[in-house]
Amino acid sequence: MQPQQTICKPVTLSGPGLFHGKPATLTFKPAAPNHGIRFVRTDLNGIEVPALVTHVVRRPRRTALRTGEAVIETCEHCLSAVAGMHIDNLRIELDAPEVPALDGSAMPFFQALTDAGIEQADQPRQCLVIKHPVVVQQEDAMVAAMPCDTAEDTQLLYELDYGPDNPLGRQTHQFSFLNGNFAHEIAPARTYILEHEARALREAGLCTHLCEDDVLVIGDDGPMGNNPMRFDNEPARHKLLDLIGDLYLLGCPIKGRIIAHKSGHAMNHQLVRQLIKTHQSQTRTDLGAHKSVFDIRKIHRLLPHRYPMLLVDRVIEIDGDRRAVGIKNVSINEPFFQGHYPGTPIMPGVLVVEAMAQLSGVLIGQKLEHTGKLAVLLSLDRVKLRRPVTPGDQLMMEATSVKMRGRIVHMRCRAYVAEDLAAEAEVKFMLVDDDQAK
Repeated sequence: MQPQQTICKPVTLSGPGLFHGKPATLTFKPAAPNHGIRFVRTDLNGIEVPALVTHVVRRPRRTALRTGEAVIETCEHCLSAVAGMHIDNLRIELDAPEVPALDGSAMPFFQALTDAGIEQADQPRQCLVIKHPVVVQQEDAMVAAMPCDTAEDTQLLYELDYGPDNPLGRQTHQFSFLNGNFAHEIAPARTYILEHEARALREAGLCTHLCEDDVLVIGDDGPMGNNPMRFDNEPARHKLLDLIGDLYLLGCPIKGRIIAHKSGHAMNHQLVRQLIKTHQSQTRTDLGAHKSVFDIRKIHRLLPHRYPMLLVDRVIEIDGDRRAVGIKNVSINEPFFQGHYPGTPIMPGVLVVEAMAQLSGVLIGQKLEHTGKLAVLLSLDRVKLRRPVTPGDQLMMEATSVKMRGRIVHMRCRAYVAEDLAAEAEVKFMLVDDDQAK
């Protein structure tokens, strides 16, 4: 296993943002193992914005992240440099809504991180290894992830095709993290824009601080102004640069082969979401094949429920009093199917929620001071039933502790059928003495 990495010392860069042109100062700072990559808006009382796809907000032509009122615009070039340096933990302080554009490539960020030096931790780096193909397609655009022959490599291929009548035409570039050189092949490739797109952005009040010498504008005869190409296929290389930055929103490196054709940021984000969904589904499947941590006899000792109201068949994973994973096998012989509904049997949503609450009860029982207490349902919040549960389904449930304080316990629960989220809820309990509940 490779060790996690951060930087040795802080390093700062400054400049206007690409789209809005507002001055911004960005500082890379070291972070502890398992911290991950997090942006920090120093001008907004230090609000943290994790560099994860769950924080992505839709913006045209760029990647943007958000937590509450804190937004991080145009962060893909910065994240690409972080990925290119194989950095796992980093605090990125920013005093404006948009990351400095600098020269429009990842090279200034890469050079700053190189100057800061790399420090290794004693914790192993986590990676997502692609085991099954995942494809995202929209009209004639496509981005796909698939297994790679070399398990330790990340290979990427991008095909850019604006058609035969466009000055860029068709370009391709491929890159291997194992055998390539990110600093020389990818990092210097600058963002670009076609001439008519540049006019449209200016009319919308964006990029008004830029001219053809500041950014790569492609006209009918090629680059405009005094701004020659750094590579014959610089636009295709920059698309790979963007793709690498967007993929790092997974929260860890990807090991596999990524092929993209005419894809942009939105499709890159969609691929990351699908990779997470597929990985979580496979993890739940693997867990389901393992032996029980608690079988039904142990569950009987932890929960007061009995037939027909005991809705947890086994517990397959438990992490102290922080997290539990359990299973409910849904059979056509369940008594509620007699009336719900005879022609179209569907497990009542309230019972799906009840099953998640019972798993929470098992988790609550792991804390020593809760011995002799019963968890009585107090409230339900953010309940969403997203998929019907029918006979033959296996309901994989997860309960995570949010807060255990005094007699009040707060849990966050989810239930899945295969890779589909079936239900979710936040559940609060009041702990009462066992004899009070009788």
